[in-house]
Amino acid sequence: MEFEGFVIHHTVCEQEPPNWDFKIHPDGSVSSSSVLMRRGHIHICLEGDFNLGYESMNLDQKTQLFTASKIILELSRLHDISPLYLFPHSDSCPGAHFPWNALVIYPVDGYH
Repeated sequence: MEFEGFVIHHTVCEQEPPNWDFKIHPDGSVSSSSVLMRRGHIHICLEGDFNLGYESMNLDQKTQLFTASKIILELSRLHDISPLYLFPHSDSCPGAHFPWNALVIYPVDGYH
């Protein structure tokens, strides 16, 4: 199956939630579907409200973002997708203040 990137969600989305491929919980644990659910994009959901600036997030939320970035980097390698192809679920999910830069890990040096 070919993928074009990653769609990022959070659980306070006002729209009906889609089937997520990966859900990252506040304790940093991850739930995943047994198979990737859709063609085109891999869907990753962060549990909680992420329509905040990075500075306003608590340690659990920052840990969730770090876990998401690790998942994105590994899936990028496995499926030959750029880890920079990140898309919001909608205009309101994960929100205008979502810290996109916190998810970016450049594959060359491993740092964001």
